[in-house]
Amino acid sequence: MTITNGVQFIQGGTVTTPAGYRAGATRIGLKTIGEDALDLGILCSDVQCTAAGVFTTNRIKAAPVVLCQRRLENARAQALVVNSGCANACTGPQGASDAEEMASGTAEKLGLPVEDVLVASTGVIGDPLPMDRVRAGIRSVLLSEDGGHSLARAIMTTDTKPKEAALRYSAVQDGPEFTIAGIAKGSGMIHPNLATMLCFLTTDAAVAPAFLRTALKRAADASFNMVTVDGDTSPNDSVIILANGLTGNQLIDADNTQAEAFQTALTEVCIHLAKSIARDGEGATKLIEVIVEGAATVEDARLASRTIAGSSLVKTAIHGSDPNWGRIVAALGRSSIPFDDSALDLHVCDTCLLRSGCAQRFDEREVARLLDKPEVLIRVSIKSGGASATAWGCDMSPEYVRLNSEYTT
Repeated sequence: MTITNGVQFIQGGTVTTPAGYRAGATRIGLKTIGEDALDLGILCSDVQCTAAGVFTTNRIKAAPVVLCQRRLENARAQALVVNSGCANACTGPQGASDAEEMASGTAEKLGLPVEDVLVASTGVIGDPLPMDRVRAGIRSVLLSEDGGHSLARAIMTTDTKPKEAALRYSAVQDGPEFTIAGIAKGSGMIHPNLATMLCFLTTDAAVAPAFLRTALKRAADASFNMVTVDGDTSPNDSVIILANGLTGNQLIDADNTQAEAFQTALTEVCIHLAKSIARDGEGATKLIEVIVEGAATVEDARLASRTIAGSSLVKTAIHGSDPNWGRIVAALGRSSIPFDDSALDLHVCDTCLLRSGCAQRFDEREVARLLDKPEVLIRVSIKSGGASATAWGCDMSPEYVRLNSEYTT
């Protein structure tokens, strides 16, 4: 286990690590990546869960997103079914019917009310689902307590590796330990306010519905909404959390002593998964972390850090290990946040390149060598206040262009 901020990350943990969750996946031929590529899976809890979700802000919303938003109004769910390779977006009434059928087929398999089954899809926009294969796939999925690893692979599209995390924490001293875990997918079409990503989170803690919604929104704002790969968002983005309460703890809500610990743990899991998405951006060779300090508000700090991390010129400079720091301050300047450029400090890979708005002498070859590393840290201090924020992105390589120019061909 790795201990971070008072929580313990579990080596090899996945979305089924918390008590009472099972998952499984199968191949129905929706993806063309490898002959054994899993592309349909199910996650379920042994008991009904409190549930919440955050979804794409794209005005075009895929049929599964519309279904989930409607069903999560009652703040409960027990299972979800997901496919990759086909987004079921811009598919009209047939797409809505197909999403409903995915839910009803899963409900029948598991013996659950259909209202307790959620649906997610990811893949190419505009293609109808081959429902004959989807029906057969749902029937064939085998569920197990370690099936989260298979589910993590089944939701991948252009991802090069599965993204999983789990941690244990205690909300109160000498109290019971809870587990929060999750899996995610996302590699391209990634930008704040969610992107082409799916994330499924589970916990065995008992959490009040209103607090669960609030905690998930706060965690997403500090993690998934701070990731950018290429500036695009999709109709399918979904982050869903299930809380089954099997630990038997006192219900966690905003007014008790467990709330802060739960929020911290949930945010840690989401940040871990968000960084995994940025690190695995399409064609990426480097993770970029941008910290903006001294902003007047958190909103300003978030906007500034996201603007720098999302700049194509910053991303290409870092890909080429070019210490062209002018691109960083130019991106900051167009972020529209207020600051005094005569007070600006800039560090890249812990080397000061700008102090109080004045360029500093530095060894360009040494900074270029530091930029060759797989993780690049940019730290900006604007000295306008006490707020800070961190955003994550990746470099932009020729491989990104190749992948996206050949995506459907």
